[in-house]
Amino acid sequence: MKSKLIAPSILAADFGNLQRDVEMVNQSDADWFHIDIMDGVFVPNISFGMPVLKAIAQHAMKTIDVHLMIVDPDRYIKTFAELGSDILTVHYEACIHLHRTLQAIKAEGMKAGVALNPHTNVNVLEDTINDIDLVCLMSVNPGFGGQSFIENTYNKVHQLKEMIVRKGASVQIEIDGGVTSKNAKQLADAGADVLVAGSFVFKSSDQPETIKELKAIANS
Repeated sequence: MKSKLIAPSILAADFGNLQRDVEMVNQSDADWFHIDIMDGVFVPNISFGMPVLKAIAQHAMKTIDVHLMIVDPDRYIKTFAELGSDILTVHYEACIHLHRTLQAIKAEGMKAGVALNPHTNVNVLEDTINDIDLVCLMSVNPGFGGQSFIENTYNKVHQLKEMIVRKGASVQIEIDGGVTSKNAKQLADAGADVLVAGSFVFKSSDQPETIKELKAIANS
């Protein structure tokens, strides 16, 4: 069994002390940096853009997992590769030609991820699952941090895991939204490989300890 990974979501970090929080993640037991790029069109919020990602990448010493919540993500694939993204995740709902988009991401040397909104059935990935490196299941509606976890996510993890095994695919399952110490083990047991945690980590009084505990629970 591969170790379950923890990816703190920088959207929940203190933007006034961003370098400090990036260094904290570097020195913690976290595995990845999860970075949400929102355009105010695909989702009702605007997060940070290229200059902030560039600044984070200059200090980040771990995998940079970039989650694009934007329309027409194909326009920016090359740019995000140049900014240091290791994994680039696009939303199924934002891609007209998903297979082409996945090929373009891989052509730039990144791993290709696909995110699904809570209302989107995992079956839509049946024909592309073998071209995907990471599936990000949204366990809240995308656009804002601090939302409550959607319980149906457990069913989706089971369904997705069954498809991956049946298709002989090599895909990591990532959960994004409302992840805490209360649901981490159940998600890991269902088949999740990567847990994204934002508010739960950055609003805690001892962030490195919270990351350590979350990782221990997920791998228990």
